[in-house]
Amino acid sequence: MNHKILQIHPQDNVLVALTDLKSGESIEFNGISILLKDNTPAKHKFALVDLAQGEHIYMYGSIVGKAVYPILKGAVLTTANVAHEANSFGKKTGTYEWTPPTHNPFSNRTFNGFHRKDGQVGTANYWIVVPLVFCENRNVEVIKQAFTEELGFGKPNPYKSLVQQMAELFKSGKQEAISGLAVEEVALQKDNKLFKNIDGIKFLTHQGGCGGIRQDSEMLCALLAGYINNPNVAGATVLSLGCQNAQPAILQEKLDKINPHQEKPIILLEQQKEGTELHLLSQAIKMTFMAMAKANEQERAPAPLSKLTVGLECGGSDGFSGISANPAVGHASDLIVALGGKTILSEFPELCGVEQELMNRCVNDEIAEKFGSLMRDYSASAVAAGSGFDMNPSPGNIKDGLITDAMKSSGASKKGGSSPVVDVLDYAEYATKPGLNLLCTPGNDVESTTAMAGSGANIMLFTTGLGTPTGNPVAPVIKISSNTKLAVRMPDIIDIDTGGVISGEKTITEMGEEIVEHIIQVASGEIKAKAQLLDQDDFIPWKRGVSL
Repeated sequence: MNHKILQIHPQDNVLVALTDLKSGESIEFNGISILLKDNTPAKHKFALVDLAQGEHIYMYGSIVGKAVYPILKGAVLTTANVAHEANSFGKKTGTYEWTPPTHNPFSNRTFNGFHRKDGQVGTANYWIVVPLVFCENRNVEVIKQAFTEELGFGKPNPYKSLVQQMAELFKSGKQEAISGLAVEEVALQKDNKLFKNIDGIKFLTHQGGCGGIRQDSEMLCALLAGYINNPNVAGATVLSLGCQNAQPAILQEKLDKINPHQEKPIILLEQQKEGTELHLLSQAIKMTFMAMAKANEQERAPAPLSKLTVGLECGGSDGFSGISANPAVGHASDLIVALGGKTILSEFPELCGVEQELMNRCVNDEIAEKFGSLMRDYSASAVAAGSGFDMNPSPGNIKDGLITDAMKSSGASKKGGSSPVVDVLDYAEYATKPGLNLLCTPGNDVESTTAMAGSGANIMLFTTGLGTPTGNPVAPVIKISSNTKLAVRMPDIIDIDTGGVISGEKTITEMGEEIVEHIIQVASGEIKAKAQLLDQDDFIPWKRGVSL
């Protein structure tokens, strides 16, 4: 393998720089000599042939842009000379044939999880405290302060100690010594938990539930119902004010729709009925404590890997994400699907240009049409708001080689592997069919991960090329770096490094198998994902307006 450049697909008319290349350097590729016209940083692309103005640019065998003006062979692609352009899509065509991985080393493997009465299996055991409306956020925070430290789920705050030291130095007139202070990492005491079989109590505050449009409150209730039904959740404490749009009856309706035989304990308290804040909080704390004590009786037991529902996410992506981390996750997805498990691919703005490919992979016309309809409606709403999917790439994406949304999407879609699409879910719909599911969410990392847990994901794979602190309150999030430099620079957030694919030391198959092995360890509670260790509990419901 040439470790300087890569052509991802034989039809591509651009090459990817795997290392920094200098202007004037001569590159040999398939008998073609290319004189580089510009400095080309690693992760960026340069023209394999002369490109005429308006000519389509291909990567992954798909259209990812068009030349704004003539681009000479060897010239670097930038936002100045390339504009967003993507493949169009229509109806599902052909019959999709899928060959599962011929070798699946996980055929007889299990993970140790928490078995729920409805047949789902959790990779963790959490109690959640949820407000139906933002008015109750403060009360939720009071409960959090009361419980977290006393139950042994908190960990010492090293920054509090730092501030104390700075204050003492300031008071003693030794401010010059402040810059020399060091912060020591403090690990969570593993033997300090009162409830040994509970992984934590999580508090899902938000800014919704009232005001805005009624559909937002409906969707919020559907999302919260999904969290309560998530196999990683043992039960929930729900606080209602009483007068808000997001009524308890709506939450119950959504719960019944997802799971009419729901048997998890749910504590529901309404402040306007309970009276004083003191009474409300006292009741909530006492009832929650007793319910957690009961949930603590549950223990891990072996479960087949078919009980996994794996969310597939990317964020802080770079020009290597679609070459190393995302295809490796795609192979892991195929392995899980072949074992009878579920995977969820979300972020619809980052599937722009690969719609037809995904529609052709749908198991029937109805599912394909649902996907096409959701994509068209979402795109139209973005345009109506004065934006568009073409605005999706962030400054960080662009700086590191993803200069159009179609280019970003072509790489992002690789997380979905090659298995058939068994279902398409609108926001807050729950995944029930084994196989690859598409879930309509924004490309916003936290809105997307929040939605996947609400659709039943009991573990998530999150690829990144730039680094991101995103996590989830109830589903362990395993961070996967696209390049080794990131893994070395930010070891506190990265669980798995796929940079070996870029250097040629690892194959996509090998990395995919490593990822599944890591999933089993995290799902069994043998190790914690870095996001869990750092208490990265991000939760942002999507208001069904435009969010890219």
